[in-house]
Amino acid sequence: MMLPSCSEDFLNKTPLDQYLAGNVWADAGLIQLYMNDMYRRIGHGYSICPLSSFVDEAVFTPNWGAEDFNKCIISPDNLYYWTGDPVINLMQWTELYKSVRNVNIFFENYDPSVVSYEVQRNRFIGEAYFFRAYNYHWLTFLYGGVPIIDRVYTLNDNYDVVRNTFEECVDYIVASCDSAINYLPENYDEDVANKGRATKGAAMALKARTLLYAASELYNNTSWATGYTNPELIGFQGGNRTARWQAAKDASKAIIDAGWYSLYKPNPGSTDSVALNFIDLFTSMSSTEDIFLRYFTLTNQGYTWNEYNPGKFWGPNGYHNWGNNTPTLQFVDAYEMKDGTKFDWNNPVQAAAPFSNRDPRFYATVLYHGSKWRQRTADVLPSDPIGLIDTKIFEAYKRDTVPPISDTMVVQYGIDTRKSPYEDWNGTYTGFYVRKFIVEALDGQYTIQEVPWRFYRYTEVLLNYAEACIELGEYDEARTYINMIRTRAGMPEIASSVTGDELRQRYRNERRIELAFENQRFFDVRRWMIASEAYQMVRALEVRYPLAGHTPDFKTISGPPVYTPYDATAQNREWDDKAYFFPIWRNEMNKNLLLIQNPFYQ
Repeated sequence: MMLPSCSEDFLNKTPLDQYLAGNVWADAGLIQLYMNDMYRRIGHGYSICPLSSFVDEAVFTPNWGAEDFNKCIISPDNLYYWTGDPVINLMQWTELYKSVRNVNIFFENYDPSVVSYEVQRNRFIGEAYFFRAYNYHWLTFLYGGVPIIDRVYTLNDNYDVVRNTFEECVDYIVASCDSAINYLPENYDEDVANKGRATKGAAMALKARTLLYAASELYNNTSWATGYTNPELIGFQGGNRTARWQAAKDASKAIIDAGWYSLYKPNPGSTDSVALNFIDLFTSMSSTEDIFLRYFTLTNQGYTWNEYNPGKFWGPNGYHNWGNNTPTLQFVDAYEMKDGTKFDWNNPVQAAAPFSNRDPRFYATVLYHGSKWRQRTADVLPSDPIGLIDTKIFEAYKRDTVPPISDTMVVQYGIDTRKSPYEDWNGTYTGFYVRKFIVEALDGQYTIQEVPWRFYRYTEVLLNYAEACIELGEYDEARTYINMIRTRAGMPEIASSVTGDELRQRYRNERRIELAFENQRFFDVRRWMIASEAYQMVRALEVRYPLAGHTPDFKTISGPPVYTPYDATAQNREWDDKAYFFPIWRNEMNKNLLLIQNPFYQ
């Protein structure tokens, strides 16, 4: 057969759906698009299964493997639903190293002369250093010391590379933060196009968090992994721990002294609703506390599991939401009474009215039985015209009127229970729902909210500073900053007589409730080495209105509600020390024979 001659040029066409690498690095606009994708890859905290459901803050009601994760059954072959969630999945070995590679590609190809404006030219460099530090922060505090990769590997390279020590990784993160601080601006002068980009403050906050974690117990005491032959991969092997706490303190103090941020409404007036102030802080588009935020655009969202809509994901099922991230009773019990004393189920007055006179932040964070919420949807409105969360069990009197006459008691379940007459396939296992972050005015079933996710806020900086002060024995200084936060929350100050471990425990509880559902507790229980206390049987609360009799015309007479804590039957937790660090994927171990697995994984 004879083939007609033709040009081979048709084989060398530029793809219409991609940019060639050479074109990207020759155009400042395309470089910015490349950097924008790095922002996309850092995720956010509004996922369908947030980090709070992987610790003792909340329960992920659909399960989908979350229970196995929380029983520490994780292995080099399976992290269960950690990798199933499309957002949390970004924070595991494979995805984080993809992000590291993107940073390395930038550094190997970026030509500053291509960018006309010095501020933008430097910003790109600062952002790259920030993302390098951000990704290695996650890698290090999930896996311990990991290979520090600062070049782009090709198909012909040898992929065998050793894990760097934990200390080397911490130093690398801190050095990357320092470089980012050097190049990034303090702010963007209200430039809408650059809202949400990293600043000096963001890099300083990442550095402060890294140093605080690094000074903590887990990384300075590797005795829990007895027999592990490479303890340098999971913690420091020498040095001065006091100096580490001092470095953590100094890093936080540098942010405080910069004066760029302040507490939101730090001194509420006598007529202020402190709970409403706290609600506003997390449902506003900006505040004085904001250091680094992830903004969203509604036009880019559909109704998928990649959304950022906590209203739909976490809201009560009686509003046709999914109730996927529901607070545990252990978390609810952590809220103090309004007078600063501990809540106690053995106190008959408190047990009879457990939602009364609590820390105002409780009312801004948790939806509980009887709390006021938004108007019900049209189909549910006849059953609840007021809009009150309804997780009760109600014993009602029923009399059959058809002979033979019999008197019976029937049990009715509240609108927001898992046996709801409207939505009986989802809802809370614990009796509670999350209120924090959710815009009450919006119907989460149909409306995606625009509220940004706050990666770093000023209150965390104050808490980090206070923790370092406690560990350095500077109790007066620590109380000063803790009490600043408590004053903003409408709570009494911690007395000057509280020092030592008592102050440490008060601080830890303060951090637990102030930073609830902000992706902190997961790491806190590990770095403090209290995970065995945190990963216990999930506790829930039954609210039952008992039948007390009936009227002459056979209408129900109810007794006062009875509140009964109990062990939830869903998603129990167990702790295994191996879970202090994640396992390295088996396929990664097979590809890189120099990798050493973390303790106690097979």
